[in-house]
Amino acid sequence: MQQTNQSEKQVVFPEEMFKVVGRKEEESEKISKPVLSNWQDGWLRLKKNKAAIVGLFIILTIVLLSFVGPYVNEYAYDEAHYDKVYSQPNNEHWLGTDKFGRDQWTRLWEGTKVSLYIAVLAALLDILIGITYGAVSAWKGGKVDNIMQRIIEILVGIPNLIIIILLIMIMKPGIITIMLAMVITGWVNMARLVRGQVYKLKTQEYVLASRALGASTSRIILGHMLPNTLGIIIINLMFTIPSAIFTEAFLSFIGLGLQEPLASLGVLINDGFHSMRNQFYLLAYPAIVIVALMVSFNMLADGLRDAFDPKMRK
Repeated sequence: MQQTNQSEKQVVFPEEMFKVVGRKEEESEKISKPVLSNWQDGWLRLKKNKAAIVGLFIILTIVLLSFVGPYVNEYAYDEAHYDKVYSQPNNEHWLGTDKFGRDQWTRLWEGTKVSLYIAVLAALLDILIGITYGAVSAWKGGKVDNIMQRIIEILVGIPNLIIIILLIMIMKPGIITIMLAMVITGWVNMARLVRGQVYKLKTQEYVLASRALGASTSRIILGHMLPNTLGIIIINLMFTIPSAIFTEAFLSFIGLGLQEPLASLGVLINDGFHSMRNQFYLLAYPAIVIVALMVSFNMLADGLRDAFDPKMRK
């Protein structure tokens, strides 16, 4: 009897000796990582892209110098000193002087500021017109969309450079004229991108629910659709700005853009081109700045595309 009682005894092990494999039932719905918005997740991905961060740093540095650089010495960008014509870079004139004795350091950063101003403002106007046109075209659909898209096809069929040159020849060359010339057809690509996104989003459940609840068209577009297209808009903006910088520089280089004594990167490159055999520095410095800007904007745009486009995420 004693042997039977001893055999029936069970060995009890303490709970500390056991470990649960896998997730406990009470923790099955627990979120282990903080919830990130699309912008926060995109920023984290962007920071991992070294090329994009380098491009962003270069852009911010050039922008800062364009605003601070013209005021770190006592020379104005259009101030001529005929006794210092074609001075080589020295302690007084850090980047030398041009054919009128004007300080190249001041003119370089003043010209960079003007070129950035033209490019950014033209790009913003492109985006404003493109977003409005594309969103209305996709939302209305039907005959309205067909007519609006035929207008875009006509504008695409006309070479952009011809329109710009004709407008500048009719109007007086200047900052406003160049911006208007670039805006005439520059918004077409943005309109097409926004139209495609709105067409895709307007059939989503949350948009249909908003319409069923009586939300106005403007509220649906501004509150639901545009926030979901901001990633594409920002990426396209980063590609548009260097294109506008190059267009302004090209027009000024061929003599259809800004005219001296005004300064822009195109004006400086045109001036340096005529003196490049003996004063190569007049061409080198603005060329370096415009190349740095265009490469940096393109690197940043590639990084933004990889960060915000779900198809490009690894």
